[in-house]
This record gives sequence, C-alpha cells and structure tokens, in this order.
Amino acid sequence: MKNKIKLQHFIPVLLSFFVMSFADLVGTGVDELKQSADTPRYILQLIPFVAFIWFFMLSVPVGIWQDRIGKKNALNWGILVTALGLFVPVLGNTLPVVLLAFSMLGIGNTIIQVSANPLLVDIVPSDKASSYMSFSQFLKSIGSMIGPFVAAVLGPKLALLLGDNSGIGTWRYGLYLFGAIAFLSWVWLGSVKVEESKSDTQRATLASCFKLLGNGYVTMMVLGIFLVVGIDVAMNSNIGNFLEMKLGISAETAKYGKSMYFFAKMIGTFVGAILLAKMSARKFLIGSSVLAIAALLALAFTPNELAAWVTIFIVSLGVSNIFPLIFTLAVGKMPERSNEISGLMMMAISGGAIIPFFVGLAMNMWSAAGILVLVASAVYLLWLGIKDK
Repeated sequence: MKNKIKLQHFIPVLLSFFVMSFADLVGTGVDELKQSADTPRYILQLIPFVAFIWFFMLSVPVGIWQDRIGKKNALNWGILVTALGLFVPVLGNTLPVVLLAFSMLGIGNTIIQVSANPLLVDIVPSDKASSYMSFSQFLKSIGSMIGPFVAAVLGPKLALLLGDNSGIGTWRYGLYLFGAIAFLSWVWLGSVKVEESKSDTQRATLASCFKLLGNGYVTMMVLGIFLVVGIDVAMNSNIGNFLEMKLGISAETAKYGKSMYFFAKMIGTFVGAILLAKMSARKFLIGSSVLAIAALLALAFTPNELAAWVTIFIVSLGVSNIFPLIFTLAVGKMPERSNEISGLMMMAISGGAIIPFFVGLAMNMWSAAGILVLVASAVYLLWLGIKDK
C-alpha cells in the first residue's frame, strides 16, 4: 500500500482532470453557433455527437493501447490532442470547423478519461483512492462550470486585446486560452517520471478486454457506470422540460435547473473527497444511492416549486460521487486489469446518450414517468453497493 503522495507526480496528473472538463464546452459551441449562423438546431446537435461518440468507439482500443505504452504516455497524448483541437477554430467560426475541433476534443477526452483515472489510483494511497477520485471530479466540475463564462465573457475581451474587432465568433478566443492551459499541462506531465502499476500477466487485447465482461462483477460495475452517467446527463438535458411540464415553470426560469444541478455536483464531489477519507467506498455508495432514490421520488411527485429546486440539489449531491466510487471499487478488486477495466467503463459513458432518450420518451407520456426511469436506475446502483462485499 502506498503511504504518501509525491506532489511532483500528483499535481500534473490532477491538472489533467481540469483539461478533461474542456469537452463540456460542447454546449457553448451549440449556443454560439445558434446565435451567429442560420444552421438548423437539430443539425447543431452534431457538435455533442462528434464529441461523445468516441467514448463508444475508442475507449476499449485506448485501454489496450495504453497497456502497451503506459498510462502516463497515453494521458499525455490525450492532452496534446485536446490542446490541438482547441486551436482548430482559428480556421473560422463555421460548423465544419467547430465539428472538427470538438471531434478532436472528443478523441482527446476519451484518451484522458481512460488513462487519467487508473493513473491517479496508482499514485495515491490505496485506502484513499476513492477520496482522491472524488476530489479529481471536483476539479473537473470547476472547469465545466467556468468554461461557458470563459468563452462567453473572457473570449470577447481577449479578442479585443489581440486586435480582433470583428465581433464575430470571438467566443473562440476562450478556447485558445484553454488550449494554452492544455499545452502547459502536456509539457508539465511530460517532464516528470510517474511510477505506475503494470500488469505481470499477458498484454491486453481486444479479446481479453471483452472477455472480462464474462466476469459477473466487472459486468455489474460497467452497467453501474452506464446508468449513473445516464442519470447525470438525463438530469441535465431533461430537468428543464420536467419543471415546465410538471410545475408550469417558465422556460426562462426552468433552464436554471441545470445550473442548480451542476452547482450541487461541485459541492458534492468536494464534500465526498473529505468524507471518503474516513468512510469505506461501499458504504458511501449505499448512502449516496439511498439519498438519490429518496430525492428522485420526491421530485417526481412534488407539487411545489421550491421543493423541486431543493430536491434537484439533493439528487445531484447523491449522484455526484457514484462514478468515482464504482471505478475505484472495480479497479481495487482487479488492479492488474486496470487498463482493460478502464476501457470498458469509459465505453459505458455512452449511457449518457441512451438513458436520456428513454427519459424524454417516458416524460412525453407522463411528466413524472421520466423521473421514475431514473429512480429505477438508482435502485440498481443501491443493489450494486449492497452486492459488493
């Protein structure tokens, strides 16, 4: 068991989680092009699609690749691809250019997600891995929260400072600022030698990776990631519609449901990092799931607007730490297969594209039905915590 952290390794690896958050700028890309171009709204949904489809396509191959070149090297490649993607919009404020930029961000983000999580587990005390994983998600949440502000507010200011008075597409200068931070992270991580665990068994292959799904424990955990990401994205993408349909809240006010959810998530990951330093990951997973189930049930049937805002906040607190909890539990059980497990779990992030669809479909039939889909998902997460002994 590792007893102490080497800060010269820990800080540059932790910074990669801030770089990881840059992919969440997809919403800003959609909003900005919606204002400055005549592109139909449904076509603009290609922006998040090209960013997140790579999780399904590349996660497992990246897990196999990093088994050969090492987690740190793979992580640095992911940061570099992300940095280059952030500078692509210098070619223009058009949909093809932005699609190329966010496609590169998606590829880079997939590599970072697959490699950064197991690498962080390698360099922190084994009994505190869940705590540090939650703290890394807190740092990612900060990046996700400030991203739209940097693009919408600082971007135009940077444009004027650099002599661009056109006023067209100046949000892109915010991306360049993040690109500079990504390059700094790339140089810093590349300059340190990180001690990481390596498998003493055979090298990972596509067959060995998917063969792990024959292990019931791994399959349960992968499904857990699929569902918790699905809950997270569904809350962000459907909560505004729910507030409008269920409580008659105006569209202008309902959109702040996302902000409430995201703010609570930032607080939840910070508090989780502290509590997990003293609690077992399994007990915390059970407690988080119970809290999420209770809050989701309250949200589904509440007739009161104030209660709805409070329960949205509580749902986010409950869900915020489940992703790092499941990841560390799975890798902790089979550390020698961490590359393959990480690839499978990152592939399961595609749940964020599937669960929201069923939530939206159910919500069209009955406003509370979509929330009940999320309740069912949270019940599985509770069962997962109880089952993991």
